[in-house]
Amino acid sequence: MFSKGVLYMILSTFLFAMMNVLVKLVSNIPAVEIVFFRSVVSLVISVGLLRASGVPLFGKSSNRLLLVLRGLSGAVALVLYFFLLQVIPLATAVVLQFLAPVFTTILGIFIVKERVKPFQWLFFLFAFLGVFTVQGFDTRVTPFYILLGVSASIFAGLAYNFIRKINTKEHPLVIVLYFPLVTGPLTGVYSAFNWVQPQGLEWLYLVLIGILTQFAQYFMTKSYQVEELSKVSSINYTGIIYALTFGWIFFGEQFNFMTYLGMGLVILGVVMNVWYKNLREAKKA
Repeated sequence: MFSKGVLYMILSTFLFAMMNVLVKLVSNIPAVEIVFFRSVVSLVISVGLLRASGVPLFGKSSNRLLLVLRGLSGAVALVLYFFLLQVIPLATAVVLQFLAPVFTTILGIFIVKERVKPFQWLFFLFAFLGVFTVQGFDTRVTPFYILLGVSASIFAGLAYNFIRKINTKEHPLVIVLYFPLVTGPLTGVYSAFNWVQPQGLEWLYLVLIGILTQFAQYFMTKSYQVEELSKVSSINYTGIIYALTFGWIFFGEQFNFMTYLGMGLVILGVVMNVWYKNLREAKKA
């Protein structure tokens, strides 16, 4: 049977996949407005959990700049990603998101002073070749959308590095809280002047997006807490199976062989990078 950590990660990946479907189902709602709803739900849940845990809401004053920067970079990444989910095939948007670990590692050279080994650059090359293959053989994915996808992954990489910079100096719930604290007002002001009224089930979908994301992040955190990173990190990439399946079932999305090949190259490059890093850490230990 699977360990608890593996089960937590499988559940987290499934919840994220369902969230992706719901974002695509409300394609007439601007991505910024969807992020606003997600922020409101996250704020309510996070404040409730922090109050129940007796943890100070705003963290230590020495870490607040990093917490705000984490919130800002995460906000930009999420808005761009939600927009992509609405305008390009589900699986393609998910694959572009897989570039985030690549940029996390590259940006880590400058932010947290981590070294990148020569072999890792080869794996990065595989990932970027995959992106160009997808763009070249899928007319639904324009260079502009590729640019947005890469930008979303860069900002996600920034957010992850700020979290690593904070490290264990703050409670995880405080780090989570700063996302809606920063994102809510920014997306709220924009949405107030560009409001699109949700209709019928769209209200339910928007609330569910916030709830699913919150629980997906919770189970992901639990997985990393109780299981070795090398055993659970690769499970994230099963998300492409969900994306391909749900994209076909709900939206009738199909791809040609070269597009599948490009997706495979992206996943190969990212997974090999994770495997190589875990191997080196195991040897050091």
